Formats: sequence, structure tokens, C-alpha cells
Amino acid sequence: MDEIRRRMSGRVLTPGEKLPSIRGFAKAMKVSPSTVVEAYDRLAAEGLIRSRPGSGFYVAGAVPPLALAEVGPRLDREIDPLWVSRQSLDAAPGVLRPGCGWLPADWMPEGAIRRAIRNLAKAEDTLLADYGSTRGSLALRGLLARQFAAEGIDAGTDQILLTASGTQAIDLLCRFLLQPGDTVLLDDPCYFNFQALLRAHRVRVVSVPYTPTGPDTARFAEALEAHRTRLYITNSAIHNPTGASLSPQTAHRVLIMAAAHDLTIVEDDIFADFEPEPSPRLAALDGLSRVIRIGSFSKTLSASIRCGYIAARPDWIEGLVDLQVATNFGGPSPVAAEIVLGALGDGSYRKHLAGLRSRLARRRREVSALLEPLGIRPWVEPRGGYYLWCRLPERTDGAELARAALRGGIVLAPGNVFSVTQSAPDLMRFNVAQTGEPVIDGLRRSLRAVGGGG
Repeated sequence: MDEIRRRMSGRVLTPGEKLPSIRGFAKAMKVSPSTVVEAYDRLAAEGLIRSRPGSGFYVAGAVPPLALAEVGPRLDREIDPLWVSRQSLDAAPGVLRPGCGWLPADWMPEGAIRRAIRNLAKAEDTLLADYGSTRGSLALRGLLARQFAAEGIDAGTDQILLTASGTQAIDLLCRFLLQPGDTVLLDDPCYFNFQALLRAHRVRVVSVPYTPTGPDTARFAEALEAHRTRLYITNSAIHNPTGASLSPQTAHRVLIMAAAHDLTIVEDDIFADFEPEPSPRLAALDGLSRVIRIGSFSKTLSASIRCGYIAARPDWIEGLVDLQVATNFGGPSPVAAEIVLGALGDGSYRKHLAGLRSRLARRRREVSALLEPLGIRPWVEPRGGYYLWCRLPERTDGAELARAALRGGIVLAPGNVFSVTQSAPDLMRFNVAQTGEPVIDGLRRSLRAVGGGG
């Protein structure tokens, strides 16, 4: 009964749709046919399903509202992507958040943002009061096009669509390219909200292990052979959560396999500005043929001023514009886009980025040194960014540690929240900018509570 309810909540079963046959469902659930008969009879008594003599059982009437927590595998809340996001976003003042995915407010370019906001007072009334254009600010798209050109990507403003955020960019692409039941390939581990978002689109997710040089290419090939995969979503620059960077050899092999299997790749480049020197980019190597570049400004500028982008083939951008009009009546707020444009064009922004990279390099070394006595060690030394993907002391379970830490007012990001296959119980992602002595003290207490660490 619970399984049928879960399928209805997740829209796997919709009104009027036939339920699995009694014999087939009994085999799948590893129970007797009589157990399935009793379950179906009880669900029919509740009015959730109805019987058609000689035909079987069907979903009756309206189904419950979509409940994302019921879609996909049932996970402990401490390793559920939705729960970890909510804990980080809704944390009360004073709660420590080494598991969150953003920099502290005082690390951001406050001066450039305030100057851009003050300049809005001089803007035309239409910018402050009207809807924006369907593709978003032409000036900001032009700035992005010039940045892409410096990478070797020839993309005019007609190939760039501004979106309300990086997450909305992926949501639009999923709506545009996928149907429920399609298969999407993810890295294992990967950014946990990729998994949460794909739940909402009711697609099947398969994964390949991620190595210090990119996805395991042998397993990548096996996945493409075994599944009819429509989409691959990944980070190239400073992979989230591992901090690894794509090697030229891996990038080349991935693109060859994508071409052979008609695979579309979504490259999330949100951490690019944290790299001291650019690593290979799939979008640059591919020329935006089957690779789509997305990004936003939330990590280096402001998570409060939501604005993202999609760079893709012109014909795909045309379809995405229509889809964004249908779902959002246009792109991001013109006010938000103007603030982003003003801050990026501020003479201090490049200095801010250079200072940020240096500050984070020092902080990664400092936090590694603080974690070492606890028996927590980085899986790889990142070239940039603010994440350390760390192995916990032997026999320490990340979910248990997260549970103990939360009782002490610390929000952690245990490894299995990032793992599609739940194969990272002894790993954890730390945000070095959010990890100070109070977090280390709390970790020490929590490790003792769960019987691990030094």
C-alpha cells in the first residue's frame, strides 16, 4: 500500500492509469499474490483505486500533491538532498554551517554591489517597473559573450539566455530536453541538488564514479552502452563536491563518447572564477554543439541577487525562450540583471576575485591543518574553490556524525547526500570559509559521541 501511495504521490501513477498486475507486482515486491490482492482491496476501500472486473485495478480520481520526499529512494533525513538544503537555508542565527554551499556575506564584494544598487536610482522608470525582455539584458549578455570569447567559445548574444538562477537554468533544460522516464547520467558524487531537481522531473538517474581527473571513462562508456541516456549533467571547473578538475584526456574521451551516443551535456560552470588558471571546458572544446554551458553569479557576487544564464545552440535558445516565457513570463528581474552588470563592470570586481582566490587558498591549507588531528583528510587537493571533500576517520559514518553535530547546532554535508549509489558514507564536504575553530570543537565532540576520530 505504501509503495502504491508513493508512486501516486510521485506521479509515476496518474489518474485513470492501470496498476501493475497482481502477479507482476507480487514478484517485484517479493510477496505473495494474496498480499497484493489484500493491499489493492484496502486501497480500493479508501477510494484511492478502483477495480474494473476482468481488466484490473486503476488509479481513481485525483492523486495526492507531488511530494518530492516520496520520489526516489527513501533516505535518512540527514542524507536527503532536500533536507540538507533546507537545514542550510533555514538555519537560525548562530547555527554553524560548514556544510552549506556559499561564502559568508562578509567575503562578498559588498562595495561593488552597493554602488550598483545606488546607480539604479538613476535608471529609467521602465527598468524599475516593467517586465524585462524575453532573453534578458542585452548588455549583460554582451559581457558574457566577451568572456566566452576569451575562453575560445564563439557565442553571440543570440546564443545566450539569462535565467532567474543557475538552478532555473537546469530546470528549463530538463523541461526542454527530457520526458518522464528518460535516463540522465550524473557523477558519483555530484552536487546534491542535481538529484533533487531530477526527482521533480521524474526521470531515471544513473551515475558514474568521479575520479581526480573527471568521470571514470571506462564506467562512462559502460553506462552509455547499458542505458539510453539523454543527458549528462556535470561540473568541469572545480567539481562539486570533490574539488577535482577535468583533465584534457578525460574531456576528449567524454566528448567522443557523447558524439557516438547522441548524448547532450550540461556543463555547470558556476565555480569557474575560483580557478587560478582555467582547466579544460567541454563547452569550449565542443563549441556549444552538443554541450550546453550554464552558470550564475551567486558564488562570487551574491546569492541574494538571483541571475543565471544558458549558452547553447541558437535553435535551442529559441525553444528555451518560449519555455521561459511560459513558465516565468520572461527572464530574470531586470533590476537583478542591472545590479549584476553594474557589479561585474565595477573596477574593483577583478581585484575582488583575485583576493578571493588567494584568501581561499590560505583557508584551504588552514582548515586541512585543523581537520588533520581529527583524522579527517582531503580526498584531493583542489586547485581552487572553497570545498574540501574529506575522508572521515575509520569506521565513522557521515550520517551519524551529521546527526550528532546537528544536535550541537552545526549543519554538516555528509558524503551520501552527494552519492547517487549511497557509496560515500565515510566522506564529507566542508566549506572552508564556513569552518573555523568553533566548528572544529563541535566536530571533536560529535566524533567522540559517535565513537570516531581523535
